[in-house]
Amino acid sequence: MASDAWDMIHAERAALAEDLTGITTEQWAIPSLCSDWTVHQVLAHIVATTTMTPARFFARFAGAGFDFTRFNARNVASSSGPTPTDTLAEFRAHLRDRTSPPGPKDTWIGEIVIHGADIRRPLGIGHQPPTATVLRVAEFYKGSNLIVGAKDRVSGLTLRATDADWTHGAGPEVTGPVLSLVLAMTGRRAGLEELTGPGVDTLAARMAGR
Repeated sequence: MASDAWDMIHAERAALAEDLTGITTEQWAIPSLCSDWTVHQVLAHIVATTTMTPARFFARFAGAGFDFTRFNARNVASSSGPTPTDTLAEFRAHLRDRTSPPGPKDTWIGEIVIHGADIRRPLGIGHQPPTATVLRVAEFYKGSNLIVGAKDRVSGLTLRATDADWTHGAGPEVTGPVLSLVLAMTGRRAGLEELTGPGVDTLAARMAGR
């Protein structure tokens, strides 16, 4: 089982590339779990992140007027190939890269795990990352408000995994598979589908329409 952050990232990238091989034009256009983006656009976002460097990040962020939504939109547009197949080929060309925007490595494990689910779940593609990988993402986001506000979203709740030895917090309980807990923690309403407990309604109310 991979334990190094980059080993985890590379394994999840390779699994996603394999899962997307041969999907149809119609499937690429399906809305993802990530607000306002199609499956193809989420992959383009992953490509942009995979090929980003700290210097490029700061230059592009400044060029977008320090507006994170505009920054992401421009990166998705520039990283989308002429066809989804071209975008997938570009992704495959960078599966083993170790470049990234500034930030802790655990952010980039979360990036590929969460966006992988953003893509796969609407397509009906089943995938379970290694438990150690998902737990590392859960451990990171439980204490981070970086970008997605996970820490505040789960404040005052107990999260309890049913498929791993993992709990966090205190308060009304939310119980389910750890990947679903991570998706809900990061604002994906689809993550609620496999969760139960008296804290689920509170968690759902904090998702601001996502």
